[in-house]
Amino acid sequence: MSDHDSEHEIKEKFWKAMVDSPMVFLQLDSDPDSAAPMTAQLDKDAGGAIWFFTRRSGHYAQGGGATCTYAAQDHSVFCRFHGILTEETDRTRLEKQWNNWVEAWFPGGKDDPELLMLRMDLGDASIWDSELGPMTTIKMALGMDVRSDAAGYHRETTLG
Repeated sequence: MSDHDSEHEIKEKFWKAMVDSPMVFLQLDSDPDSAAPMTAQLDKDAGGAIWFFTRRSGHYAQGGGATCTYAAQDHSVFCRFHGILTEETDRTRLEKQWNNWVEAWFPGGKDDPELLMLRMDLGDASIWDSELGPMTTIKMALGMDVRSDAAGYHRETTLG
């Protein structure tokens, strides 16, 4: 990526990576000890929201401000993003996001009394593109200064 790459391009790279590997580390802003790996349920047409399935008796049930950290499977993109967790009550959305991976955690199915679907309305994000190119990689291997080469590989943006 260069200084000329747009905010749109880095966001597109992030979302493509999320589709390939939607695992994030989710943490309630009010409780640093709540951080845990979770699978983000994505919808390309959602416009700034992702979903999580969790238990009503779990710590995420309180909702509120939350932060996700993400590393692409191939380590080409890293991201930290913020949002607000609220209970998703739309049954149509539940039907759309439900899959075998979710069912494996909720054997009582979609009507399991412990099932809680949370929507995260997305806000601010920091995205890093780590594909610096072969010359920069060689420079790093030789211990050379690569700070100017890495300029433009990080964007502060919003996902919502």
